[in-house]
Amino acid sequence: MAKEELIQFEGLVTEILPDARYRVQLDAGHEIVAYTAGKMKKNRIKTLAGDRVTIEMSPYDLEKGRLIFRHKDERPSTGAPRSGPPRGGQFRRR
Repeated sequence: MAKEELIQFEGLVTEILPDARYRVQLDAGHEIVAYTAGKMKKNRIKTLAGDRVTIEMSPYDLEKGRLIFRHKDERPSTGAPRSGPPRGGQFRRR
């Protein structure tokens, strides 16, 4: 058994706070403050209010958590393809 087993919950982002923190309403009804995991920062995954997310929490502090996954929207897209050249940044990577 690991020294510290982490607990995973799912919830809904209700508010975006400063310092890459979010207020999340868990499915169980509790409201916590979560921060973005390093892999999400590295891969530039943006989280907005209203997104479904998965939170990882320590059993010792159930008021804070780490946002580890943003679920894709289940809303159907408009289906209209984008027109124009492929979107690229102003600078190219080497």
